[in-house]
Amino acid sequence: MKQGLERIQALLKLLGNPQQKLRFIHIGGTNGKGSTAAFIASVLEKSGYRVGLYTSPYLLQFTNRMSINGSDIPPDRLSLLVKELKPLVEKVTAKPYLGQPTEFEVVTALAFTYFAQEKPDVVVLEVGLGGRLDATNVVNPLACVLTTVALDHTQVLGPTLEDIAREKAGIIKEGVPVVTGVSQPEALQVIKQACLAKKTSLYILGKDFSYLRSKVQKGKQVFYFQGLRDRLDSLEISLLGEHQLSNASLALACLELLKSDFKVTEESIRAGLRQASWPGRLEVMGEKPLVVLDGAHNVEAMLALKKAVQDYFQYERLILVLGILGDKDIKNMLQPVAPLAQKIIITAPENPRAAAPESVRDILRPLFAGEILLEPKIEKAVELALSLASPQDMVLVAGSLYTISSARSFLLL
Repeated sequence: MKQGLERIQALLKLLGNPQQKLRFIHIGGTNGKGSTAAFIASVLEKSGYRVGLYTSPYLLQFTNRMSINGSDIPPDRLSLLVKELKPLVEKVTAKPYLGQPTEFEVVTALAFTYFAQEKPDVVVLEVGLGGRLDATNVVNPLACVLTTVALDHTQVLGPTLEDIAREKAGIIKEGVPVVTGVSQPEALQVIKQACLAKKTSLYILGKDFSYLRSKVQKGKQVFYFQGLRDRLDSLEISLLGEHQLSNASLALACLELLKSDFKVTEESIRAGLRQASWPGRLEVMGEKPLVVLDGAHNVEAMLALKKAVQDYFQYERLILVLGILGDKDIKNMLQPVAPLAQKIIITAPENPRAAAPESVRDILRPLFAGEILLEPKIEKAVELALSLASPQDMVLVAGSLYTISSARSFLLL
């Protein structure tokens, strides 16, 4: 990781600035970016538009990161674009004041090139990390969404909520409207100041628009949405967790702001919300025992996971499989979910930044009185959890999305 926009700007210039040929909706924040992007893309697709979607990291295969109307970039097309980009990456690398572009910078340039060739009506663009210096922050979007702000990646973005909010708010552009679900006063104040400086309007969840959950039925959440102008009753989403109602509401408020750009009917809103999926987020993979995957990879996400488990699921015992990255606030991540479990199996994500299971166990011991087991291989950890579970139990796999990716691949075999 190398912060800064100089390398991506140089690379895009060599490519003829493909991003300037596209329209974007730019989505930043700590948690909820991918789900919010999926809701927006799904509604626009149901409205008859061709919609590009750029997200990270991928869950099953690399091509998941860039898609049009739900279809990933074809592998042979990806190969051709890599060959096209390689000499240009080498040109940028050869300049001492720039140096080698990062993987994320190269992938972002590749995605912009692909989308420019395919000419979708709009690209829903997820920020990689932070915002101000993120490689995606070279676009001038139609609207920005800032989902949440929480303490994550503090070694890069800064130690306080204000620091992190300042980095996230770096995607705000002159005159481009902003929708946010940020609620902490200190973070929200930073976003308000950024909007003021950029002479743009800000719309806040809970103030300018809101939602109310009415019920959960057959694995779906039903809710009411009071928008900036319109009210919609009995909307359904298949993604579980109250935080997904927040994400869906952010998506709907953003689309309300873009009514002059995109014709979206109530019918397409309902169909798009129903169809929207985002794997690995409170995803039910099996019953008897109940098997649920959730990529809760920071403290805020673990708190949301705890609430969702208590609100949505019934079980006798909970067996928790945990795989976490070592640069996270592990103790505070474990505190919400550990007390829910009877047994915890600690594994390791397939990533150089993975926390060693032994070190996670040492942090966990003072917080958890139940049995702790170590199984570094994710597939074997899931297999062990399933062997320990009775049909009335719940197996919950949580932590890094790298953990969820491996567990999901194993369960789909």
